[in-house]
Amino acid sequence: MSGVRKLVLASSSPTRARLLRDAGVPVEAVRPDIDEETVKRGLRADGIDGVALAERLAEAKARSVRYPGRLVLGADQVLLLGSRVFDKPADRDEAAAQLAALAGQTHRLVSAASIVEDGALVWNASEEARLTMRKLGAGFIETYLDRIGGDAFSGPGAYRVEGLGIQLFDRIEGTHAAILGLPLLPLLAYLRRRGAIAE
Repeated sequence: MSGVRKLVLASSSPTRARLLRDAGVPVEAVRPDIDEETVKRGLRADGIDGVALAERLAEAKARSVRYPGRLVLGADQVLLLGSRVFDKPADRDEAAAQLAALAGQTHRLVSAASIVEDGALVWNASEEARLTMRKLGAGFIETYLDRIGGDAFSGPGAYRVEGLGIQLFDRIEGTHAAILGLPLLPLLAYLRRRGAIAE
């Protein structure tokens, strides 16, 4: 691995950085230089679907960071219930409303990633997980939100499956990494082909 230049991760997500480091990928994390909400509003105004939204945001993040000669990875994740796209809840009321809408339903988490090299898109992929939330009563939702505090606002759907949020579900289909926000297996395959990690 000596001589291999670290992958640049255009993300402030500690979860994505940890997934990569745990998988043996040398990585340098930097904050992407975009206003994500403004980009997201523009893309939605263009009428693109949720999968394309995740893919375009991942690419925009990667393109926003310039490291000549380096592979720059951008990633994004969207939560879809039918055609409805969920954003991070802004407050407790919105978190409770999202949980009530998802309860008893199967939703999709789409994780997308793009790699840009010297301004050119050289790789992208997306991966989907399907999560079936059990039926939840209003009392349970309030107690759950009391217990998780600020974690309710860290992602769409007001849950984190790596914590207490796992109790919300009856069934989860998909890779752990995709659920946490990264199509890791396709990414590792690409990095091996590029010689960025050992075969």
